[in-house]
Amino acid sequence: MESRWLEQAAQEFLDRYAGRWGEDLALRTYSCRLLGSEPSLVLHGGGNASVKTTRTNRLGEAVPALYVKASGYDMASIEPEGHTALDLRRLLKLRALADLPDEAMVDEFRTHLLDPHAGTPSIETLAHAFLPGKFIDHTHADALLALTNQPDGERLVREALGESALVLGYVKPGFPLAKAAAEASESNPGPRAMVWMHHGLICWGETARDSYETTIDLVSRAESYLEKNSSRPLRVQISTPVEEAEERLAHVAPVLRGALSPPTGDPDRPRRRMILRILVNREVLDFVGSDRGRQLALSAPLTTDHLIRTKPLPLWVDDPRDGDPEQFRGQLAEAIAAYVREYDGYFERNASRMPPGLTRFDPFPRVVLHPGIGAVCSGRDVLTARIASDITAHTLRAKARAAAVGIYRGLSEEHLFDMEYRGMQHAKIAGELEKAPAALAGSVALVTGAAGAIGSGICEELLEAGCHVAPTDLPGERLDSFVSGARERFGERVLGVPLDVTDPASVAGGFGQVIEAWGGIDLVVINAGIAHVSPLVDLGLEEFRRLERVNVEGTLLLLSESARHFELQGMGGDIVLVSSKNVFAPGAGFGAYSATKAGAHQLGRIASLELAGIGVRVNMVAPDAVFAAGGRRSGLWDQVGPARMRARGLDEKALRDYYRDRSLLKVEVTARHVAKAVLFFATRQTPTTGATIPVDGGLPDATPR
Repeated sequence: MESRWLEQAAQEFLDRYAGRWGEDLALRTYSCRLLGSEPSLVLHGGGNASVKTTRTNRLGEAVPALYVKASGYDMASIEPEGHTALDLRRLLKLRALADLPDEAMVDEFRTHLLDPHAGTPSIETLAHAFLPGKFIDHTHADALLALTNQPDGERLVREALGESALVLGYVKPGFPLAKAAAEASESNPGPRAMVWMHHGLICWGETARDSYETTIDLVSRAESYLEKNSSRPLRVQISTPVEEAEERLAHVAPVLRGALSPPTGDPDRPRRRMILRILVNREVLDFVGSDRGRQLALSAPLTTDHLIRTKPLPLWVDDPRDGDPEQFRGQLAEAIAAYVREYDGYFERNASRMPPGLTRFDPFPRVVLHPGIGAVCSGRDVLTARIASDITAHTLRAKARAAAVGIYRGLSEEHLFDMEYRGMQHAKIAGELEKAPAALAGSVALVTGAAGAIGSGICEELLEAGCHVAPTDLPGERLDSFVSGARERFGERVLGVPLDVTDPASVAGGFGQVIEAWGGIDLVVINAGIAHVSPLVDLGLEEFRRLERVNVEGTLLLLSESARHFELQGMGGDIVLVSSKNVFAPGAGFGAYSATKAGAHQLGRIASLELAGIGVRVNMVAPDAVFAAGGRRSGLWDQVGPARMRARGLDEKALRDYYRDRSLLKVEVTARHVAKAVLFFATRQTPTTGATIPVDGGLPDATPR
C-alpha cells in the first residue's frame, strides 16, 4: 500500500472548505477520504477519524473542540459536516470516572455538542479525546486483522511492526477501551500508533499527512509480513469454473431469496422481502472449495464492527443439491432451520446481558456460503446487501491470509453478543431505517413499457415507496434517458433492462438480469402496449398481428415467465396488468387496440385463477387517455393522437380538454393516477385478485361489469 497524499489535492480541499470550516477540518476531510477510498482499510461507515482544534462560539471565544466522524458516515465521501464537534474540555474530564455506561456516554456526547443538530459521534469518541496527537485515524485494516485474530496475534503484530506501534489486548469498545488506550499510550509515549487486538489500528500525528502516512506505512508492513510468512495457503479441493457457478446461481437465486426472507405472520405479506447480492469470483469459489474453507467461514468475524451487517456466523450449505429446485429448497429449509435453532441457543445463552429496550434481531442468516456456487448475501435493501457482500469478500480474503501464517481465531461468543446487542449499534440501524421508505422496502418490481408516460410514472411511484425497480423497454435513448434520471434520484434501486416483450429469450433474459442483481422479483407490471387507428374494413392483417404480438403475446410471455419465477421463489407475488378503458368501452376506428387489450385483459383474469394457489395476485388497472408524464410524452398518444385530432377537428389542447370533460369527475387522468392504482395492488391493501380498478375519472360505459 502506498501513500496517495498529494499536496495539490490537499490544497484544493483547503480552497474549498477552509473559509467556512477552517484549515484543520478541511485537511481532516481530505485525509479521511483517502482512508475511506481504500476498501482494505475501512468498509461502509466503518473506521473513524478526528481532529483536535478550536471552534469559535457566538461570544467570539475560541473553544477547544474535538471534531470526530459521526456514526454511520462513510469516510470515502464524507464532508466537513460529517464530523461532529464536541466540547473537548468536557470530554477530557470524563476520564476521571471509574465507569461510564453507553447510555450515559451518549448523553454526555449529546449534551456537549457544539452544534445541537450534528450527528451522533462515533462510539470511539473518547479514545480520540484521550489519546495524544492532533489528528487521529482509526481503521480496520484487513492485513492487521489477519494478524491480530490469531492465538499468538500479539507476537505476530510485534514481529510485523516492530516498535512502531503499541499493542493492546481486546477491550470492549467505548469508555473501557478509551481509558485502556490512554493508559497504554502514557506508559509508552514513543510510538504514534496502537494496534487494538481483534479490532483495528489507530494512528495519530500533529498533521493530517503524518497520521495518514503512519497508517499507510504500518498497514504496508503488515501486508509484507503476511506475504513473506504465508507458508500454509488454503488448498483448493473443488475448483469450480466461474461461469458454471454463475449459471447454477441463476437457477437457484430465487429459491435462496424465498428461503432467506423471514416469515412475518401477516397473510397479506407473508415474508419480509430481502435483497440478495450474489458474490461469485475465483477467490470466493476457491475459498469455499478449499480444505479449510468451512472451518474458517464458521469462525467469528474479523471485527465486531461487522456484526450488525453479517450476523456472528454465516450459513454453510455442504454439497448443495441445486440441480433440482425442490430438493434444493428442502435442503435450504433444513439448513436454515438448524441455523435458526443455533442462533436461538446463542441468544438464550447470552440474553441476560442484553441491555433493556433493545429488540432481538431475527434469527435468519445474512450470508450463505456454498461450495461450487459461491456466496449469497442478503439485506433489507440493495445498500445493506452490498455492504454485507463487501464485508464477506474482505472477511474471506483476510481469513485465508490469516490461516496461511497461523491459525485464525476470532473473539469469543460473549464478546460478539455484547457488540451485536449494543444500544449504539441498534441506534445506527434504527437511524438507517428511518431514512428509508417502508411501504415496499425490500421489494423488487419489473415494469415493461417503462420509457413511456404511464410506465415512467409507475416506476417513479414504486421507487418513492421504497421499491427496487427494473424499468424495461426496447433498447434506445428513451429508456436510457429515463433510467439515467431515475438513478440520479434513487441510486442503486434502479436497474435499466432493455427488453422486447415479443421475444421469449429477451423476456427470460430480462428476468435473469434482475435476478442476478437483486435475487428475485416480487411485482411484475405488464404495461408495454402499442396502438393503431383504423376502421375494421381497412385494417390489414399484418398490422393487426403487429399489435397482437405486443399486446397479447407479450402479455402471455410475461405471465408465463412470472408464474415460473414466483413458483420457484416460493413466497407469492403480484402481477398488475395495465389494461384499458377500451376493454369495456371500445371505440370505433380503434378495433385492433381494443381487441388485443381485451385479449390481454382476459389472460390476466385467467392468470388470477391459475396462480392464486401459489400466493400470486393478478389485478388490472384500466386507464383512460394519458397524454404525458411531466416532460415524457406518451408514445401511444403520439401515434394515435393526430388521427383523433383530425377526426374531431381539435388541436392537442382541445383534445386533452375533450377527454377530461367527458368524464363524470371532469379530471384529466395522469400517469401518477395510474401509478397509484398499481401501488394499491402492490402494497396489498385488500385481499384482492382478479379485479380491475378503472382510472378514468368516471366513464359509465367503461365500468367493469
